[in-house]
Amino acid sequence: MKTIAVYCGASHGATPLYAECARALGRALVEHNIGLVYGGGKVGLMGVIADEVLRLGGEATGVIPRSLLTREIAHDGLTRQFVVKDMHERKAMMSDLSDGFIAMPGGMGTLEELFEMLTWAQLGIHGKPIGLLNVNSFYDGLLAFVRHQRQEGFVRAQHVDLMLFEADPDALIRRLRAAAPSSKQPV
Repeated sequence: MKTIAVYCGASHGATPLYAECARALGRALVEHNIGLVYGGGKVGLMGVIADEVLRLGGEATGVIPRSLLTREIAHDGLTRQFVVKDMHERKAMMSDLSDGFIAMPGGMGTLEELFEMLTWAQLGIHGKPIGLLNVNSFYDGLLAFVRHQRQEGFVRAQHVDLMLFEADPDALIRRLRAAAPSSKQPV
């Protein structure tokens, strides 16, 4: 596993715990010699994780749509920064550049990116592992809802299991590595 796409908020959230977790994930990526692929902004949790990866000598690749260059304030110190046409191109490029995915706490955009990668895995478009960094129990409600979808017959058990939940960044990276595409086929 050489790179992981991280989806996270363009804001810091309601508690400093989220920024602390972004820094911890940045450290864990560098310690595991894994490059960061992310949305390319320097604001919010996006900026926190990119800054930490770069501070520690790791590689950070941004992918930002032209329309968000000023709103998300493009990070100007990245290893690589790709400016793309729109969000569709952003998600496709981030997927292509990555060996796995992590969703940190974030807003609607984070969920949209997460669910697109889950849907692609469900359809067999990719077999890359998908993790949710469940800091501060952020994703507990989502897990309960997806389990409810399963109980109601809308989601298969193996698709619920596509999501690897951990509160600790290092533990999540180890689980993603164990589920890496080289050892898994698309569902």
